[in-house]
Amino acid sequence: MGKVLMGPSTLAYPLPAWLIGAKVADKPNFMTAAWAGICNSDPPKIAISIRHQRYTNSGIKHSRVFSVNIPSAALVKETDYCGSASGKTVDKVEICKFKIFYGTLTDAPLIEQCPVNMECKVEQVIDLGSHGLVIGEILETHVSEDCLTDGKPDIEKIKPFAYIGRPVEHYRAMGESLGKAFSIGQSLRKK
Repeated sequence: MGKVLMGPSTLAYPLPAWLIGAKVADKPNFMTAAWAGICNSDPPKIAISIRHQRYTNSGIKHSRVFSVNIPSAALVKETDYCGSASGKTVDKVEICKFKIFYGTLTDAPLIEQCPVNMECKVEQVIDLGSHGLVIGEILETHVSEDCLTDGKPDIEKIKPFAYIGRPVEHYRAMGESLGKAFSIGQSLRKK
């Protein structure tokens, strides 16, 4: 099988479709982020790559806190909108009809309609060039009761979706199960 050289690129699949929240000028605002992920387990930390000029970024820099809201597939339109409109010129909360609540961090707005919400405190910001890598400690996680099975988060009920970047630029629902993690590969171990 031949390979085609594509040069340096950001072809990592899939990417999360998350709504990052912060208060800007005393109002909740949200941006869509795809370049993000868990980066530490103890204590739990998350990393989000944000363009320096993003409006939400100014709120994160000011308060040193933010929220990560994981939308369900039912919120794909709102998630897309929050990535294409600026909070400088529109009220995304009003347009998307988000119901906002707060946990312990009063400057980290959370979206009630999202099945999973995380309150985060900025630990570090690393300037990478076009983006800043915001590393935050996850201080609390909220999960909607109707997205639990036996008291644990259930991916089938949460229904997160992913962003598939260039060249297709689509959102994709999470698909079929391929096998149990830390188990399916055990058949390859030498006996």
